[in-house]
Amino acid sequence: MRVVALVPGGIGDQILFFPTIDTIKRHYPKAQIDVVAEPRSKAAYRVSKSVSEVLAFDFQDRNSLADWGNLVGTIRDREYDVAITLEQNWASGLVLWLTGIPTRIGFQGKGSGFLTSKISLNSEQYIASTYHNLVKGLGITAPCPELTLDIPKPDIEWASSEQKRLGIKDTGYVLIYGANGQSSLGLNYLNNIYPPDNWLQIIQGFLQKQPDMPLVVLADVDNEQLVRTLKESMPNLKVTAPDNIGKLSAMIAGANLMVCTESYAMHLSVAVQSFTIALFGDADPNRLLPKNDKFLAIKSSTGKVADISSQTVLDKILGS
Repeated sequence: MRVVALVPGGIGDQILFFPTIDTIKRHYPKAQIDVVAEPRSKAAYRVSKSVSEVLAFDFQDRNSLADWGNLVGTIRDREYDVAITLEQNWASGLVLWLTGIPTRIGFQGKGSGFLTSKISLNSEQYIASTYHNLVKGLGITAPCPELTLDIPKPDIEWASSEQKRLGIKDTGYVLIYGANGQSSLGLNYLNNIYPPDNWLQIIQGFLQKQPDMPLVVLADVDNEQLVRTLKESMPNLKVTAPDNIGKLSAMIAGANLMVCTESYAMHLSVAVQSFTIALFGDADPNRLLPKNDKFLAIKSSTGKVADISSQTVLDKILGS
């Protein structure tokens, strides 16, 4: 069986779709499962064990008829048996209909008239579970499994070397990740930015209370300014900058605790089962974190993550 899935959104959205892909692969071990994802999100599948190939298509762009036509041609040429779409619009539904794929699965809503199997959208549950409901279109009734990753061995080895470089290999460590505030639900990113001064107060307060537990800040292209600001105030601050999602996942897996804003790194932390404290602005934690004592959400009462006090976060970290 050949399956193609249209998965728009960022890296976090792809990770939340992993349980769906994994369930299909478990029920159909010989199936080839391909994904159509945005160029910015292809990197997520480095840590997926179930996907054969990732095709790039920018769902966010102002695509012309020619762009959509090229996508139809690409998919049609591969002669898929099953198509799954997370998109709820007529364009994606029409695309799948034009490909001639016999089984087309998606959510009830806009564009679902082009689908052969329409699944009711449950917008109250954990998003990974919402996506997983789509397997019902294949007659699969299995419950949604936990998020899991398949981290390449070279990335695990890199993380081990990086931990030695930072002097944290044998001590354990706390990871800090402040993202640029882009929410997985597409909400106002300004409401999801946590100020550098707040992070600085948390870091300084933690190191004062727990001087023997190393603290490491994760750096990537989304938080360069934040990390630069923190380093200016604390030149000796430990910083790690994994250059792919596998290395990042391995570093998170080795941490005693991950403290972060709502981000793709948060989903990676959930997937590797690290203890996680996540700061939320206007997003709903019930949609973005599974119910598990390992994963704690701190939700802003104003909808702006900046309004969460640094002392509140520090108290949660220290278990006060």
